[in-house]
Order: sequence, then structure tokens, then C-alpha cells
Amino acid sequence: MAGKRTMESGRTKKGKNFYFYKLIVVLFFVLAVAFVLYIAPNYIRNDVVGKTNLVINNSNVTKSLKNDVLIEDGVVYVSTKDIANFFDGNIFYDNKYDQIITSSDTKLASLKINNDTITVNGASKEIMKPAKKVGQEFYLPFSEISKSVYNVETKYIEDTDTVVLVSLDRELTYANSRKNNSVKYKPTGFSKTIDRVSAGDNLTIVQQDDSTDSSGWVKVTTENGKVGYVKENSIANEKKVRDNLEIEPQVQGKISMFWDYFSEYAQAPQRSGKVEGVNVVSPTFFTLQKLGKGNIVANVGTRGTNYINWAHNNGYKVWASFSNNSLKDTTSEILNDYELRQKLIDNIITAVVTYNIDGINMDFENIYEADKLMYSRLIIELAPRLRELGKVLSVDVTAPDGSPDWSLCYDRNTISKVADYIVYMGYDQNGVSSPKEGTTAGCDWVEANIKKFLGQEEVSADKLILAVPFYTRIWTETNGEIDSRVVEMKEVYSLIPSDAKIEWDDELKQNYAEYQKNGKTYKVWIEDEKSLKYKLELVNTYNLAGAAYWEKDREPDSIWSTIAQILNVK
Repeated sequence: MAGKRTMESGRTKKGKNFYFYKLIVVLFFVLAVAFVLYIAPNYIRNDVVGKTNLVINNSNVTKSLKNDVLIEDGVVYVSTKDIANFFDGNIFYDNKYDQIITSSDTKLASLKINNDTITVNGASKEIMKPAKKVGQEFYLPFSEISKSVYNVETKYIEDTDTVVLVSLDRELTYANSRKNNSVKYKPTGFSKTIDRVSAGDNLTIVQQDDSTDSSGWVKVTTENGKVGYVKENSIANEKKVRDNLEIEPQVQGKISMFWDYFSEYAQAPQRSGKVEGVNVVSPTFFTLQKLGKGNIVANVGTRGTNYINWAHNNGYKVWASFSNNSLKDTTSEILNDYELRQKLIDNIITAVVTYNIDGINMDFENIYEADKLMYSRLIIELAPRLRELGKVLSVDVTAPDGSPDWSLCYDRNTISKVADYIVYMGYDQNGVSSPKEGTTAGCDWVEANIKKFLGQEEVSADKLILAVPFYTRIWTETNGEIDSRVVEMKEVYSLIPSDAKIEWDDELKQNYAEYQKNGKTYKVWIEDEKSLKYKLELVNTYNLAGAAYWEKDREPDSIWSTIAQILNVK
């Protein structure tokens, strides 16, 4: 019996030992998983060994680079693909002149390949190293041009083979280390040390969003270009030396602009007094010269100067209209040649400065669809030249999804990103070339296209200005044939017989009239104060930048108080 109990006791001990060992293995596995999930990431580093690291605004982006950063005789080279990724999404290789064209908010630069010259906003200067091609990739001498083009400071730290780029228009805060300090990769004591700093060393404080859980820690960039964390109580003498650069808009609140049309053979209208509900005017001062290779026709003169003075005296901004007069071939020739584009831009800048104009409203229509990219190039290259002078660029476009040379010729997304405003000309839903009669601007059609701008075209609401008509059309139907003529808003009711039947169309949000006269049928989709009110309400509904009106003097005087009230423009 004793032997049996001894054998049973031995089996019990072995069973306990087995379960104990099993428990140890499970615990080890759990700890290993915990280490992988929670501890190991604290030892993963962004910097890359064996190549030049790039830190942009306190973030190591080396792993995101498409091409290596190159250092040549102390000059930092960055590929155009990486410049596109971090600084200029519209950087462009111009095959005709073998040059790179790049821009920022206020600068336009061109660098010919293997040429020690850069041209910035029309002024040329020599640089130490040229733009070049390495294999199949283009590179720019970034440290040579970063300040003058991108407003970015470049610093190469040879000891750590790190390039540090800092945007000079962003907030900057410095501090000192209170003690000899270990800089951690993550905000925890378990994280790997990526750099060590001594007491008194300078640190750049990195601004973080609220989603980062770093309680008790501060993210910093060291003088070696390393980005990590130190304890909050281990820094001293924190001092903000620069705020984010914020540019105030030229017009506060909603834009409310009217076009003042007069042909190149007429003179600017003589205005007096103040128009209620307006803060911008756009006189048709400038047109493209036919076959002029970038020359413009300025129709300003004494009357135009008086007009500008009248506008400024009443607190209006003057965004002069510049039209290509639908000169498709002349426009195409200029768009497809960088030097002609620059000639045109130089002429625009000269006109803006000469006449003390606050901005330009680009009204280029009837453009070859094939020139879509190059029209965007013109806007990309014009915008920084105007912005450097504190001037505004607005660009007129038609509704999306129309005909090739009237609608599909615009890259609305790109235009809206580089220009200050994009103006949707919300009219001629049915116009002179329409195969059937219909409204000039039904509210449902206007709203559907606003949704396309904001959705399909990805235009920001605060960039979009809705332009509405101060006119409509009277359609005539004779034996199945249709014709139409434009009538001004202020006179439309006087042209409709008093016994004509007028009905409200709640879908179009406008009155409709139809009547017979001399064997002909007349149809009118009426634009009036009521129909305009519904369209203007869309500006508030979708929080658009504002509204514009084609054209002054076609409206009844009472319309301006309605505009002032809806847009809250005094």
C-alpha cells in the first residue's frame, strides 16, 4: 500500500510540474506578444542608415522619399518628384526649353537643365550648382533655391548626414535642455534613445495635434536633426520666435461682385454714388490681342482711371476682367509656349501696377480641350506673381460636363487650388446654340452644378463664387423653328403682354410666361428678383465664397437691397 501511495504521489508531482511548465510557456508567449505590440514599436526609428536623411518641419520623411537626397560640394539636391510630394505639386518639366518650372504661393521659378541660372518672378541670377538629370530623374539644387522660391531654410548636418528643412512661414518655438538629456523615439522611458543632448543645448519644440498621447513629454528636434521626445520638466527658457504666417483676405465676408462690360471700342462707364450690397467690381479693361503672342489690349484711359478712383473711393476692390475674346488659336499659341506665357504674365503684372488694380478676373472661354493642362499652367504661373503684390486672382469657368471647348477645357480642381477664387458662370443653361427653348438658369440646374464643383471637381466651398444672370431670353417658335433674343432683367415684364399667363415653376424657382402673337408662340423663363433670391440663397446654403452678376445696368435698382440682405454685404 505504501508503494502504491508513493507512485501516486510521484505522478501527482509530475502532473503539477507539467502544468507549471505549461503556464510558464503561456506567460512567456503573452509577454513576447506584449513586447511586440507595445514595447518594440518604441525602438523602431524613422531615420535610415546608409543614406542622407531628410527632416522637414520636424518630421523625418526619409522613408517616404521617392529618390535619395544627394549632397554635392555642400549643395543639397532633391529630386523633382520629392519636391512635388512635399513643396510643389505642380512642378513641371518644360520639354521645349529643357527646364524645370516650379512655384510657391508668391514665387515662380524656372531653371534650365545644366545652366547655373535661376529666374524668379522675372528676375534672373546665378547659382552655384545647376538643375540636372541623374539617370531618369530630375534634381534641383534645393539648398540654392529653397529660401528664394519656397521660403524654406536648408541646413545640412554632416555629422549625422541629415538635411533639415524648416518652412519660414510656420510657427517656431525654441527651448533649452535643463540637464544632460536622453531624447527618446517615443514618449516613454521604455523607448530607444535616438540622441543625447547636454545641459543648455538648443531644442526646437514640435507642435503636436491633440490626438497625440504624450502627457508629460515634449516632442523636439535636436541640433543634430533628430526628432524625438524629452520629459516636459527637463526643458527651460521656452520662447516662441515666430508665429504661423496668416494672410488676411482682401475682402472680408462674402464676395459680391458685378461685371461692368464695355467693348474694346467703347469707354468705361461713368459711375457715381454707392451701389448697395457690392464690394468688388470687374470692369472689362483688358483683352487678348489677336495673334499678338502675349500682348494685351488695355482699354482704360481717362474714363477708366476715373472708374477706378470711383470704386476705391466707395471702398470697392477692382478685379479687372481680362478676356481672350474667344480667340482660340491665339490662346492656344500662348498657352503652349512658356516664354509667351511669361510675356503675357509680365504684361498683366505691368497693367495691374500701372493702373493700381486690386486683382485680375481671368475670363478665357472657347479653349481647345487639348489645351486644358496648359491653361492650368498659365493660372499656376500667374497666381504667385499676383500674390506677391497682394493682388487677387479669380478665374471664370463654365458648368462641368459640357462641350469639349466650352466646359471640358477647364481643370477646375487645379484652378481652384492655385487661384484665390474660381467663378462658376451659372447661366446659359439654354443659350443661343441650344436645340430647344428653355430657362437661362434654373435653380435646380445651378444647384446640381454647385454640387458637382464641391464633389466631383473637389473645389473648396470657400473658393467658389456663384455668378448669376441679370438677363433672360424670350424664345420665339414659328412653324417648329425656334429663335431667341436676350432681354434685360429690368425690362422683361414690360415686354410680356399684360394678358399673358404667368405661372410659378417651383422646380426651376422662377416664373414662366407663354403667349401668342402674330401667329408665333413666345416663351419666357423669367429672371427677376424672386428667382435671383433663390439662387443667392445657395451661396449661404453651401457656404460659398460669394456671388457675381452679369452684368451691371441690366438689373432693376431694387435688386441691390435684396443682395445686400442675403449676402450680408453693406
